[in-house]
Amino acid sequence: MRTALLPARGPAGAGAGADADRTRPRAVALWLLACAALVALMVGLGGLTRLTESGLSIVDWRPITGILPPLGEADWQALFARYQQSPEFRLVNTDMTLDGFKGIFWLEYLHRLLGRLIGLAFLGPLVWFWVRGAIPAGYHGRLVALFGLGGLQGVLGWLMVQSGLVDRPDVSHLRLAAHLGLAVVIYGALLWVALDLWRGPPPATHPPGRAPAITATRRLARLALALTAVTVLAGALVAGLKAGLSFNTFPRMAGQWVPDGLGHLAPWWRNPIDNVITVQWQHRLLALLTLAAVLATAWAGRRVPAAGADRWPLRLLTPAALLQVGLGIATLLLLVPIPLAVAHQAGALVLVTLLVWTLHVVRPAPGRA
Repeated sequence: MRTALLPARGPAGAGAGADADRTRPRAVALWLLACAALVALMVGLGGLTRLTESGLSIVDWRPITGILPPLGEADWQALFARYQQSPEFRLVNTDMTLDGFKGIFWLEYLHRLLGRLIGLAFLGPLVWFWVRGAIPAGYHGRLVALFGLGGLQGVLGWLMVQSGLVDRPDVSHLRLAAHLGLAVVIYGALLWVALDLWRGPPPATHPPGRAPAITATRRLARLALALTAVTVLAGALVAGLKAGLSFNTFPRMAGQWVPDGLGHLAPWWRNPIDNVITVQWQHRLLALLTLAAVLATAWAGRRVPAAGADRWPLRLLTPAALLQVGLGIATLLLLVPIPLAVAHQAGALVLVTLLVWTLHVVRPAPGRA
């Protein structure tokens, strides 16, 4: 028995006919949206793990057997003994007891467990839908690629943790940025494919006189999404270098609009990735540029012929962007309190969601650029 395919709803302003005959496998789309929600939860839990400095509590990677938690005192003692060999214990937590170790262990364990569950939540239904013939033509390769990206994310996560187990008690901020960046890519790709399956192809033609508004909004949304992605990566560098604990004033840093020391590292290319001053300053600048691009997208989108649910991303872009900037400023001024920092990271995903949705709404008609 095949999964039921619901009849498509024609796009706003489009006629019946061929559009009314399209079908969309909404069960597959809902599954992908659920996976995207799990990835978003994973990003939030990863941020919480980092902020509580729990990420280096598990010093080995056992993809299969590691799914089991410690089952007795002997297991706890063995895990703690391995942790005591790590740089974090030897250089930072020299007085940590077994009870203290348990406190940082569980967050990292839950973070890794959720990663495994996401893999199962993707692979199981993928096989189910595939066998039942519910996956439309052209989507099989995309779904396999998404599964491959998920596996790569697991490997990259371990490489990130491993960087903090060698000679210093901190993970590489570059690997942290890569790990977060890939998570955002996976989240955005899941959302896009789900929208493809839920909403169907773009209309054959756009309403007369609205094509320029659609083109302008699409270009601005692309720019806004690209800037959001770069700003997220810059934020990961801030987090990895703990740059948010310095220069806790806004809008100026140390009383300056352009602080001294932006380029004091040599060679020059190290400054955007290793210089705490430059890393925080560029994150601020990128955040303001992103805000401007999002506001421009929302303004241009006023004339886009979208109705019903398709109007919501355009309506929510402005408040989401303003809230995200406000959360970032508050996180900085209050010396990075954990709840605000986690909310700020979640706000970035909200913005990614709205921009991906907006881009799907303003897709060009077939045959147009």
